[in-house]
Amino acid sequence: MCGRYAYILPPDAMLALFKVLNELVYPPRYNIKPTEPIVVIREEHGRRTAQLARWGLVPRWVKDPRQFSLLINARIEGIEEKPSFSEAVRRHRCVVPASGYYEWYTAPDGRKQPYYVTLADGAPMAFAGLFTTWEGPNGEEVDTAAIVTVPAGPDLVHIHPRTPAILQGEDIDRWLDTDGVSGRKAAQLALPLPPGAVRLHPVSRRVGAADADDPSLIEPVALDAVEPPAPRKKKASGGDQLDLF
Repeated sequence: MCGRYAYILPPDAMLALFKVLNELVYPPRYNIKPTEPIVVIREEHGRRTAQLARWGLVPRWVKDPRQFSLLINARIEGIEEKPSFSEAVRRHRCVVPASGYYEWYTAPDGRKQPYYVTLADGAPMAFAGLFTTWEGPNGEEVDTAAIVTVPAGPDLVHIHPRTPAILQGEDIDRWLDTDGVSGRKAAQLALPLPPGAVRLHPVSRRVGAADADDPSLIEPVALDAVEPPAPRKKKASGGDQLDLF
């Protein structure tokens, strides 16, 4: 799953890398958390724009968000049939840009150690995402989003069995093209990355603090007594369909 991530991209990088038509000012963030505003990239009728959405998807059919658990992640397995995601994967896909994300390794004795994960070449990440606009009974509208997850690849499965679906190259364009690419075909784009595509290092447990948000969070730290085992060759199973925060 993905429950915390970092975004330290300058505005001009958004224009160049993701071909958006607008410039969205978003300050560097080192510890973005669920329910906070996040940058999402959408494409409607050939126009690609960056906008803000609350991290935690609320389907349009929900009557009272206070009685509904926000969906921060959407497992790719069966995504086209899940009531919470089926409409979004067909019509309202988005990309969530990131610099890296955090994942927690849980040792056999229950102790936890966070790791910071980036692409091996240092390029920005493009998480596959889903977008909805929830409409309230009084006409209020709230834009919300979730990050799609897939089984972890060989570089990460020893840390956690799930990882965000990271799109690259032309797959970014296909994911955003809801007019020309069906939900079923789009779901086939969300795949684990090949071996060697990512790198990771242990970071401070401060990333778990609600008010922590500074550059030191992504800096490597020395491991103490919590070290992960060697990567397993066995592929992780999918498990449940979605993660709730």
